[in-house]
Amino acid sequence: MSKYLIYFNQQWVGDHSEEWFESRGPLANQVVAEMEDAGVLVFAGGLEEEIALATGMDESGAISGPITSTGEFIGGMTIINVGSDSEANEWGSKIARACGWPQEVRKFKD
Repeated sequence: MSKYLIYFNQQWVGDHSEEWFESRGPLANQVVAEMEDAGVLVFAGGLEEEIALATGMDESGAISGPITSTGEFIGGMTIINVGSDSEANEWGSKIARACGWPQEVRKFKD
């Protein structure tokens, strides 16, 4: 079994109506419940959308404001523990369909 990170950058979400976003919540919650039932879920959650609220940290302490300077930043993530890359990719695909935007799947180093 290996752990995988499934995540999206906030900028991948796109512009949608409030109603559209509200319609995605039950779909995403259903996939999370499915992962829980399958025993693969380690963690799932979205991050605060306002990047200016982030605090960068270095070895000497807090840096004022976020470190991110590329314009893209993580909007949410899921960590799963599964037996193969293909299984991780299947979960990533289910999350992408439920949320309505792409997800990236990356394996943690052993």
